[in-house]
Amino acid sequence: MRRNILITGASSGLGRGMAREFAARGRNLALCARRTDRLEELREELLAAHPGLTVSVRSLDVDDHDQVFEVFRAFRADLGSLDRVIVNAGIGKGQPIGTGYFYANVQTARTNVLGALAQCEAAMETFREQKAGHLVVISSMSALRGMPRNMTAYAASKAAVATLAEGIRADVLGTRIKISTIYPGYIRSEMNEKVKKAPFMIDTETGCRLLAAAIEREPAKAYVPRWPWAPLSVAMRALPLSAVSRMA
Repeated sequence: MRRNILITGASSGLGRGMAREFAARGRNLALCARRTDRLEELREELLAAHPGLTVSVRSLDVDDHDQVFEVFRAFRADLGSLDRVIVNAGIGKGQPIGTGYFYANVQTARTNVLGALAQCEAAMETFREQKAGHLVVISSMSALRGMPRNMTAYAASKAAVATLAEGIRADVLGTRIKISTIYPGYIRSEMNEKVKKAPFMIDTETGCRLLAAAIEREPAKAYVPRWPWAPLSVAMRALPLSAVSRMA
């Protein structure tokens, strides 16, 4: 059992929901995000519900790459080991390419790609030393094809982290280090709370329960929820771009 779990971006949305799910499963948690007040609130909530757990919280901005390594090492010292790291922190800003919002698109690319790379490097540093561990990278169904409008930079960033995870997996095949890429479909969270219409949207609690269950299986990749996104993953790769673009 993966006893000690680190989750980035744990102050809100899917990260916060996954923390609740893993706490209910009796796991010790290392939770980090920029908003430490919300992390402290979550820590109090989890310890009240599950008093036997260890819940460690620290401030982390994943755009500060040196801080990523410092915080991951500190969490390892807090808990004695890190058994699973969930690379979840990210942002969803974006505008159509060429419309004058480069700053928003580059921020999404920087946080979601370089921030994820720093997290993967820091996690794998620990796992290689321990000769064991489970790295989980949260991608997106949008990573499967190019997406239009406000989704373009975000989808590209999530495609990048999926490829990053697969490359790491290739490097550690046959070892006790496992790598999982998770492709969530539309799960309601603070990132998409303003999105009014999205196909097959599910609520946060259901989505996080399904995410935790998928992660526990430690697959190479998983689509969450499996229905309808697993069959749709096949269709998305085969459909013409005009059809796929209507899903965004």
